[in-house]
Amino acid sequence: MRVPSQGVNKLYDADFWDTYAGRNESRYNEEFAKFTRDLAVSLRCSSVLEIGCGTGIDLRLFPDTFEVYGVDLNCMALDIAREKMPSAKFQTGDIADLPFEDSSVDFVFTHQLLNYLDDDVLEKGIAEMHRIASKYVMNCEKFAQDETDIDKHHKFRNMYKRWLDYKVRIVSNVDMHEEIEPDKARFTLLKKL
Repeated sequence: MRVPSQGVNKLYDADFWDTYAGRNESRYNEEFAKFTRDLAVSLRCSSVLEIGCGTGIDLRLFPDTFEVYGVDLNCMALDIAREKMPSAKFQTGDIADLPFEDSSVDFVFTHQLLNYLDDDVLEKGIAEMHRIASKYVMNCEKFAQDETDIDKHHKFRNMYKRWLDYKVRIVSNVDMHEEIEPDKARFTLLKKL
């Protein structure tokens, strides 16, 4: 296992993310968790990693047959995730330097994490997702073609455009139905070639 370098994401605001982690349990969206689980199962994957997993709410419905991994920078969120899912493997890690071997996880995903990253960290993170994924990458992020600011903490993303320089096949790039994702994030699914 690779060990992430410290401080890769210099814009990380621990106080903001501690507050976010404290509220994360109330954001549990069972429909999104079911969707993610069912998709990974239907794609015949056996391992899953959520980058920016927070308290692990999107990973809780995966069956015991899966190797479940979560990475986050927030220690408070990871403590909650470990308590809720003791069989999963949660660790501190930065998207720009993930602690996994090349092509080691079947299904790698983000859920409204990439909206919070600056462009430099995002580019490094995309390269890392591509490096560690063995089969699929899924990004569910708030979308705008031109990636304008949402507020001072995050901006819209166009992940289709961001993946065009990588050896992937775009399987899907559509807005999620509001019953699955009320924020109507863009669902981008890629098959690694």
